[in-house]
Amino acid sequence: MRAAELGRDSSKPLRRDWERVKDDVMRRAVATKFRAHADIRDILLSTGDEEIVEDTTTDHYWGRGRTGNGKNMLGRILVRTRSQLRAELAEALDSDGRRPRR
Repeated sequence: MRAAELGRDSSKPLRRDWERVKDDVMRRAVATKFRAHADIRDILLSTGDEEIVEDTTTDHYWGRGRTGNGKNMLGRILVRTRSQLRAELAEALDSDGRRPRR
């Protein structure tokens, strides 16, 4: 939340290459967050194969936007992260089929 507040502060300039790197920055931040917190990781994984939509009318890039036709980049990143987490969990299963330690 603090990062979002700072990003909206017009007195603080964005990095010059922000438009080029913002998706990668968000991907890395989201992946780190869900790998670090089992409770929210479990919630994300429990969404199955459902589409995830950032339901905001104020952000056409990260969310669905006012018209509902936004890029929904955060939703897309969450879906990708969910797939990556599933793959990591599958790899962590040992040959006995036991669940990995968290």
